Amino acid sequence: MTESTGFDTARLDTYLKDRLNLAGPVRLDRISGGQSNPTFFATYDSRALVLRKKPEGDLLPSAHAIDREFRVMRALAQTDVPVPNCLFYEEDPAIIGTPFYVMDRLQGRVFPTYDLPGIAPADRRAMYTSMAETLAKLHAVDWQAIGLEGFGRPGNFFPRQISRWTKQYELSKAEPVPDIERLIAWLPNNIPNGETTTLCHGDFRLGNMMFHPTEPRVIAVLDWELSTIGDPLADLAFNAMAWRSRPQDYGGLLGLDLPALGIPGEEDYIATYYRAAHDLTGRATPALWPFHFAFALFRFAVIFEGIAARVRTGTAAAADASNTADLSRAFAAHAVAAIDGPPPYGDRTCQTPL
Repeated sequence: MTESTGFDTARLDTYLKDRLNLAGPVRLDRISGGQSNPTFFATYDSRALVLRKKPEGDLLPSAHAIDREFRVMRALAQTDVPVPNCLFYEEDPAIIGTPFYVMDRLQGRVFPTYDLPGIAPADRRAMYTSMAETLAKLHAVDWQAIGLEGFGRPGNFFPRQISRWTKQYELSKAEPVPDIERLIAWLPNNIPNGETTTLCHGDFRLGNMMFHPTEPRVIAVLDWELSTIGDPLADLAFNAMAWRSRPQDYGGLLGLDLPALGIPGEEDYIATYYRAAHDLTGRATPALWPFHFAFALFRFAVIFEGIAARVRTGTAAAADASNTADLSRAFAAHAVAAIDGPPPYGDRTCQTPL
């Protein structure tokens, strides 16, 4: 076992060469960033790969579902949703300690913060447009036709999700978080009427987009661990929550001079998604209510509670996990603020408020 990877590199090298036509020694590099599944560049003279594995140790139920990541990306390869080329999934933990999958490495740009540092204002706007249009493409996919029957349970999405993340919070918390406790009480009683069912990413944010090396367009959507069949408004609100959080809160936009940066405002960005969704499907998308933002921010707060739990058990994937775990409280506060947020976006005729 090597200290830098936590597993036997030579055994992995032998395994990969048995599966693929690879030449030269393997060079393994841990990819920084991300708080979930350990990810590595596996570079050979003849091919550049990415390996993504389940973490070691005791894990929360349903968390770190890399088998689902692999399945959904393989299915989406037949659509216009940009995803990496996934090669195979290995469930046997004997190779490197946990199950893993391998995909071809793409050359592109990934930005950890929403201000897109170093990018010209015109390109920033184009990149935001590309992100919104990519999300609309995902929600337009006929998930049954591409073999994702049974990938999730259609219907009753928000009640199930609120229950799931409430349980995750109860399993993760070291002490009560008052804002999360308030949201757990508020959310089930304020679910808007109506529901649409699509394939959802579950973690559709800028840091999970790879952009072309020089052009302002998305070439791959990454990190599909939380993908499911659900309500597209959960994805849209989660994607737009950067406008509700500060730069110190995982790279948000709140308080920045967006016109000077070339970044659209929240309402303009959401309108771009609605236009793209209508152009792709010919159908109106239901309105985005304060509930959807509160739910999205609540869920992110619980995710950070999970990171805090993994820090305590020593299984956090990222080196800086201990520095970001306390973001749970910040996002819970933003979620509470969203309860009394602006009126809904989109076609108000599709939904009526409670």
